[in-house]
Amino acid sequence: MRYRAVTSTYYRGAVGAMLVFDKTKRQTFDHIPGWLVELRSHAEKNIVIILIGNKSDLEDQQAVPTEDANEFPQKEGLFFLGTSALQATNVEIAFMTLLTEIFNNVNKKNLIASENQINGNPASLTSKKIIIPGPAQEIPAKSKCCS
Repeated sequence: MRYRAVTSTYYRGAVGAMLVFDKTKRQTFDHIPGWLVELRSHAEKNIVIILIGNKSDLEDQQAVPTEDANEFPQKEGLFFLGTSALQATNVEIAFMTLLTEIFNNVNKKNLIASENQINGNPASLTSKKIIIPGPAQEIPAKSKCCS
């Protein structure tokens, strides 16, 4: 009962989520709809959700048919990606996909807020600079005030 009392607070402000299931354990996939309902009822309405089927390297032990793993996210409007944490397959791509979609949502919100401000409606969002470093990109050091 206590868990339910803190649920909305726990999800408040979340802009992205990864729902991960174990492809070798059907039960983990069967619990995804429940987690999805919880996310959608307590998190931001435009939260980015990516479904991850982990353990793609264990093809001979797959308990979740490929058809099920592909059909469910299409029906629910989710991104889907198969990964292997053991072999580091698609793990970075999963995070970059989530970050890219969050970034696109933030930009979309800022664009709408700017348009509202131009049309005479006060903007409810403020623009914030987001730096996502790439492999060859450095994050600029903070400047020192006094030397």
